[in-house]
Amino acid sequence: MAIRKTFGATVSLSAFAVSLAALSAPAYAQETEAEAPAEAEEGDVIIVSGFRESLATSVNTKRNSDLILESVTAEDIGKLPDDSIGESIARLPGVTSQRLNGRANVIAIRGLGPDFSQTLLNGREQTSTGDNRAVEFDQYPSEVVNRVNVYKSPSANLVGQGLVGTIDVRTIRPLEAGERVLAVGAKGSYADLGALNAGSKEFGYRVNATYVDQFADDTVGLALAAAYTDEPYQLQEFNAWGYAGSGQAGSPFVIGGNKSFVTSTQLKRFGINGTLQYEVSPNFMLTVDGFYSNFDDDQSKRGIELPLGFGAFGTTFDPSTATVVDGPFGGFAEAGTFENVEGVVRNDVFQRQADLYSGGINLEYEGDDGWSAFLDFGYSRTDREELSIESYSGTGYNAGVGATDTIRFMSNTQGTSFMPTLDYSDPSLIVLTDPLGWGGSRVQAGYYNNRIIKDELLQYRLGIAKELEGFFSKVHFGLNYTDRSKSLTPDEFFVSPANGATEVAIPSGALLRSTDLGYLGLGPIVSYDVRELIAGGTLVLDPNTSNDIPAKAYGITEDLMTAYLQFDIEQELGAGVLTGNFGVQAIHTEQNSTGVAFADIDGDGSPDRVDLSLGDNFWDVLPSANLSLRLDSGWVFRLAASRQIQRPQLDDLRVAISYGINNNVADSPTGLAPFISGGGGNPLLRPYRANAVDFNIEKYFAGGAGVVSLQLFYKDLVSYIDGSRVVFDYAPFPVPAGQTPATTIGFLDSEVNTGGGDFYGAELSATVPFDVITSALTGFGVTGGVGYTKTKVEDANGNPDQIPGYSEWVANGTLYYDLNGFSARGSVRYRSEFLADFTGFGGSPTRRLARGETIVDAQIGYEFQPGSALEGLSIYIQGQNLTNAPFVSQFNVPEPRAVIDYQEYGRRFLAGATFKF
Repeated sequence: MAIRKTFGATVSLSAFAVSLAALSAPAYAQETEAEAPAEAEEGDVIIVSGFRESLATSVNTKRNSDLILESVTAEDIGKLPDDSIGESIARLPGVTSQRLNGRANVIAIRGLGPDFSQTLLNGREQTSTGDNRAVEFDQYPSEVVNRVNVYKSPSANLVGQGLVGTIDVRTIRPLEAGERVLAVGAKGSYADLGALNAGSKEFGYRVNATYVDQFADDTVGLALAAAYTDEPYQLQEFNAWGYAGSGQAGSPFVIGGNKSFVTSTQLKRFGINGTLQYEVSPNFMLTVDGFYSNFDDDQSKRGIELPLGFGAFGTTFDPSTATVVDGPFGGFAEAGTFENVEGVVRNDVFQRQADLYSGGINLEYEGDDGWSAFLDFGYSRTDREELSIESYSGTGYNAGVGATDTIRFMSNTQGTSFMPTLDYSDPSLIVLTDPLGWGGSRVQAGYYNNRIIKDELLQYRLGIAKELEGFFSKVHFGLNYTDRSKSLTPDEFFVSPANGATEVAIPSGALLRSTDLGYLGLGPIVSYDVRELIAGGTLVLDPNTSNDIPAKAYGITEDLMTAYLQFDIEQELGAGVLTGNFGVQAIHTEQNSTGVAFADIDGDGSPDRVDLSLGDNFWDVLPSANLSLRLDSGWVFRLAASRQIQRPQLDDLRVAISYGINNNVADSPTGLAPFISGGGGNPLLRPYRANAVDFNIEKYFAGGAGVVSLQLFYKDLVSYIDGSRVVFDYAPFPVPAGQTPATTIGFLDSEVNTGGGDFYGAELSATVPFDVITSALTGFGVTGGVGYTKTKVEDANGNPDQIPGYSEWVANGTLYYDLNGFSARGSVRYRSEFLADFTGFGGSPTRRLARGETIVDAQIGYEFQPGSALEGLSIYIQGQNLTNAPFVSQFNVPEPRAVIDYQEYGRRFLAGATFKF
């Protein structure tokens, strides 16, 4: 039913929010919310809009759902409460994010990282611009999103669910909007670190437009939304290779090496979303929707790499001359001098370009006799290239040849600062070369690594439901088939000076403004664009023909057949009503990986190419139950129990394995030698699996606009995934030349399924409008929550293990004022330390322990009221990361001065306006 919404009208807050929650219930692809909204409570008649309206709608979405969920809703067409989807989601109770270049791009639910949740777009599974399944939320412009639901408990008909949660991103449905809307917006941004690299910017902008309309007596609806972003992000980073020494007398911990960069990112993104709805008849609805995003993240990375405390490449360090202090694990050198240091000036490039396509067709039938059904087809594809170019320069070719530096250093909790004696900005001193002889016999003045990734997903779904009378209100049956494929093709080259030279001067025409590393005490460095030097022929590319390159390639396919049966419950119980569902989902998985391995098969002493294809198939049966006791007094008690899974990271399923003969009987898993051992991916991996129980107590008040909620949860991880050595049968593989193995049973070093463990916790959250205290505080309120999660996960050897992305504590809160068009709010979010994802060589992921962080944001705005000459215009100013909170990772000892990464993103300020016709 179309409900016309009149902005600025006088309405009952609870009735309005409940109606809006009902009309924005999940679309055809996931039938997950209660169909009957809670009764609207009689309350004062007030005017609501903007942020308060968004909160009220989200609170009622939470209240009316039979699943345990959190929700964030756009304040208006094309206007989420925050600058990005990731930031809006990260403010929900029990949810937080990890920043990339200052952007909140991946989400952690209940203290666990993105590998343990699943993201849907309009109820359909999605491909990603990242390496694995986790969706990176900066691939979606916030301006095309209408609502986001985070499901913390599953139901049988929730297809594509995750282990700790399922994030469902929703776009506009035009027939639900009920009126014509034309809105345009523009926003300018400023990065207060300035333009750190030559050619970078400190100012950026966004523009967006949304059009929604209905035709043919409201039987045809059209929604179009487009957004374009061109924004800079700046980063000052300290990075250590690690820390040398043992902490014992005469061998204090000391920085082993420095690889620090100033990074300037220019993010250009164009996104467009369209939806066409056609009410074919009162019983049939046809919906066609599509989304496209072009994503270009171009980074200039300039800095210096210094070999230090490990004593590599001739560097010397005398601990007796250093300032050594006692730390938790022994002595730590917080100051001293390194001599004979040969630095490598780096002018690197990292560019990620991606095209993401997503869409689907749905036909829904709603019969007059209680029968309903839908057919749905979904498609998602991401074509991505990640180009990483490293460029080296220094004082001369090879170690021990060029001028060396004597460098004083000081290490503290913010990293290490330096006092060099050389001028690294002098182009007569710094030349293009291989300063430390990394290329061996080859003059390697850099490295070119392009990763070409293609990810495609097709989803087909059929659902049938019948309304019932009695304790069971409805029965659902459905089938789903998902076909996904992902491939990686590496394209790698050595970068060398042209014409066989060992070193070459940087052409004067290629020199750019020096990059200032003064924040580390290193001063300015020589700067240039390596892409221009390659294009001009100063540097040349030489293909890397090593077998390691094709061995990185892989192709992975997954075919999932899912069937579900679910019964909905609705039963009056005197002072309230019992609602919910129970059912079962059965999933058959067929997974396969193709790739290349190298082993000496013919005995000529050189490795031979072996084309491999290996996979597995298996069943998962996932029962689930959700019960909600809803009392007339506003109390809701929820109990949920389920079996949950999360599929392995896609690149962990790769078949690329290197292997050979091991003659050491002491290492043999069978006691027989010789045997085969190897390392690589594991195409036989099974999912993470857990048994879960949730219990919620919720109290709703203030006409449905306020809520206080306590959530308790426990998950028994019966199957976990961890890197280890596992017994592996090499029967499908060609036998290496040499001694014939006594058995095909050997070892594989890879990701394996382990026994697991458990995790449990509690979340306390609230949304409180202050007018429940006194009418003098009308417009003021607070929303937020705090979550605690404890894990007891074991690795394959039975030792305690840390789950990637796991934070013990997460918290967030927003204090707001929103009345008569004026709005102001300040937000803070916190997460304790966690195992974070960083970008390693060539874009490959690496994980390190990150310190806890606290992020503070604020926004003020004004919407011109009805009757004003500027009616329809909204203006606002936002400030992000106002305390300039850094992102810090730590060495593997609890010494606060042993910093691995210290990244400062600076503050960001944005000012914008939207106008709705």
